[in-house]
Amino acid sequence: MRSTHSFTLGAALLCVLSSTNAYKLVDTFDSTNFFDEFSFFTGTDPTQGYVDYVSESAANNSHLVRTQNNQVYMGVDYTTKNPSGGRKSVRVSSNKAYTQGLFIADIAHMPGGICGTWPAFWTFGPNWPSSGEIDIIEGVNSANTNTIHLHTSPGCTVSSQNSASGTSSLGNDCSAGNSNTGCGVSTSNTNAYGTGFNANKGGVYAMQWASNGIYIWFWQRGQVPAGITNGSPDTSHWGTPMASFSGSGCDFASSFKNHNIIFDSTFCGSWAGQQSVWSSGSCASLASSCNDYVSNNPSAFKDAYWLINSVKVYQ
Repeated sequence: MRSTHSFTLGAALLCVLSSTNAYKLVDTFDSTNFFDEFSFFTGTDPTQGYVDYVSESAANNSHLVRTQNNQVYMGVDYTTKNPSGGRKSVRVSSNKAYTQGLFIADIAHMPGGICGTWPAFWTFGPNWPSSGEIDIIEGVNSANTNTIHLHTSPGCTVSSQNSASGTSSLGNDCSAGNSNTGCGVSTSNTNAYGTGFNANKGGVYAMQWASNGIYIWFWQRGQVPAGITNGSPDTSHWGTPMASFSGSGCDFASSFKNHNIIFDSTFCGSWAGQQSVWSSGSCASLASSCNDYVSNNPSAFKDAYWLINSVKVYQ
């Protein structure tokens, strides 16, 4: 439970982080330019997923990506049984890298809430983990809420006590588990992830990355602040963030830098496919292992797609 004192300090801190004129739009990624401004990753999945990340041409030929109704679609193969080398999917990375700023993603649909899936919207820098990683949207299997993590080299410890009610700490050392676990929070808003998110036609995530902390907000469709919709975002009007990472235990300026923006959809791997994770949830009744389920049930992944209205970067 947060004290009134700490909440007041947190609110005051947020108020000084921005003003109406603090941020200027520098980049917009949408259906007009998204696939020109993002590159396709075709290497081996670093998280050991049962996935085959394909090139842009292969993704186009397999109808895994397209633009439609002024939206960007990125899906996965949902017709092939027992795919060799993993189920086909895409992972894309912005060509441009950023250090600090305000990142606003208007998303209409995400792949979450499906057994075997591990979708993510995140940013990270070179020479991982020395330049840091910020996981804005992430979850596995049938999860119905979002988890938010930071990963860095040793020397970055954060406080998440100024996060919204219902958000719980998952650890404060951002280098925990050789930086693979990191620091993070679990959230409780079922409209912010997976099935609940999609039922409401999505919403907007905003991540403010400042020299003294990283803050993430979410609004479901119909509740997005006017400043975002009219292009003049002002974080001081947004209230308590869903996730707040701050404190003197981390030099955010040196721990997080030169990040590319990533969207991906992987399967199983070191989190979703971990046997203790698979066997502890409702997905265990579907198959003995995550890989078995993903391999043999292609139609389960028809709705495992991203549908993006826009990603905007302000600095």
